[in-house]
Amino acid sequence: MTDTIRPRSFAHVVYRTYRFEQMLQWYVTVFGGHVQYQNPVIAFVTYDEEHHRVALLNLGIIKGASQALVPRGQPGVDHVAYGFQSLTELLAKYAELKARAILPYWCIHHGVTVSIYYADPDGNQMEFQADCFSTNEDANGFMNGPYFETNPIGVEFDPEVLLARLNLGEPEAQLLPRREHLPVSDIRGTLMG
Repeated sequence: MTDTIRPRSFAHVVYRTYRFEQMLQWYVTVFGGHVQYQNPVIAFVTYDEEHHRVALLNLGIIKGASQALVPRGQPGVDHVAYGFQSLTELLAKYAELKARAILPYWCIHHGVTVSIYYADPDGNQMEFQADCFSTNEDANGFMNGPYFETNPIGVEFDPEVLLARLNLGEPEAQLLPRREHLPVSDIRGTLMG
């Protein structure tokens, strides 16, 4: 097999649900975890030092009547996430997959992670991510701060632009906007895209 960039970790799983509060309590109880962040649309649960291991999307709020028959409008696994060492490695993985005609369907700077989303041939979705903070304590602090509360989803980015800037020698730390400058998103439109 040729050299390929591999994730360093399995990061988290996201579930879509109509039983938001029941699911939230179940995951907190089963894992002995705690709620890292919650609003009416989304909740993040962790059971270790990671900023989140399970996320829940409240379909009771984000699903529209016209979306009742689409797969993303039904309860179930939304996506699984894999962590990479750095933004540089994440962008190298993007370039590797692009060379094999595998393209993402969504690229977003969540604030706590920079993420590139792919779908397999059956439509199963996965997130490849790089952390934005050097420590879990800093990431957890960001998730409990005012910037994440204002915009828990993030802003889209073009990986081609970032890759070009990185290849020109721009430091990784200067490639993305500061997390506190991320604009507010239309949460419903972003999640159900």
